[in-house]
Amino acid sequence: MQPRSKFDRLVLTTRLVEAGMTLVVEAERFARYDLARARGVRNGLMVAVLALCPIRLKNFAGLEVGHTFKEVDGSWWIALPGHLTKSRRPDERRVPAWLNRHIDVYLNQSRRVLLGSRPPTNALWISSTTGGRLTTKNLGTLISKITLETIGVDVSPHLFRTAAASTAVAYGGNTPHLASAVLNHTDPRVTEEHYNRATSIGAGRIYAEITSSFRLD
Repeated sequence: MQPRSKFDRLVLTTRLVEAGMTLVVEAERFARYDLARARGVRNGLMVAVLALCPIRLKNFAGLEVGHTFKEVDGSWWIALPGHLTKSRRPDERRVPAWLNRHIDVYLNQSRRVLLGSRPPTNALWISSTTGGRLTTKNLGTLISKITLETIGVDVSPHLFRTAAASTAVAYGGNTPHLASAVLNHTDPRVTEEHYNRATSIGAGRIYAEITSSFRLD
């Protein structure tokens, strides 16, 4: 069997962030019911956060408020200890500050609606069906469905990492091994295919600089 080509599903991080934030804004402004609003905010925030902090699906689904997803001095961080990562080393990422307001809305309003009267949990991503943690499988399926509906391309969580690597090359070509750092790879050769795919797009500012502008005014 031949592996499925990623080329027709390759998008850059900019497009994913825009899609996610559009869902959040539309849910906040136009949703008629609390559950629909909560679901829309959650879906959009998942897409935006994963695009900006492209960790592996298992880790993303397992994020817990106050533990691996926590606020430090007014900033939200994803903080994965080494025993939870594939590389066996800690992975710490600051979530862009411009997402703070939307994260607060999700945690203080939307997440509570999704939980309903179910027992409390530290899980960050809550199922609108069970009121409990979204499983790794269901979260992955949901993200693929959301991206297909919003941008017309089925972008799986793994392809969010491809998007991040390609974006790092397209906008940060002057920074060697930026893609490897973004993906927390120990061996830069793992990201070589992304460099080969994106070298024709051009170079610019490094990834950390450009993601700060991925927002809707």
